[in-house]
Amino acid sequence: MNETTSNPKEEKTNKANIDPQKAALNKNLETAAWGCFLIMLGGFFFVPDSLVKGGVWSIGVGLIMLGLNAARYFNGIRMSGFTTFLGIISIIGGGLELVGMKGIDGAVFLIVLGSYLVLKPYFEKQNLFGKAEEN
Repeated sequence: MNETTSNPKEEKTNKANIDPQKAALNKNLETAAWGCFLIMLGGFFFVPDSLVKGGVWSIGVGLIMLGLNAARYFNGIRMSGFTTFLGIISIIGGGLELVGMKGIDGAVFLIVLGSYLVLKPYFEKQNLFGKAEEN
């Protein structure tokens, strides 16, 4: 038996917690963020490295991801831990690349991941991360 349909009462409760207005707003925010990301990616391929350093593109991607989550937060929508994590990694990695420190992305990744795990109980208590559509 499928796990998602094993308890119809629980499934019905989960669907009842979804706010259609928040779901629609979240979809619009995600669509706008994807549009910004694709424009940034196109710029990365189009603009030569001699004109814009590689770290700037990483910072831009990080700002898009964190901007999406900031928009969610200020509109009362739960943020995505995944895109928040990737946004932080992208900004730190881009900043380090701009100052000439290359090849330490793995160390930064581990430090940010460890920090997230330490702060995870606080995030769960504050109910900041989760499915964006749920109340």
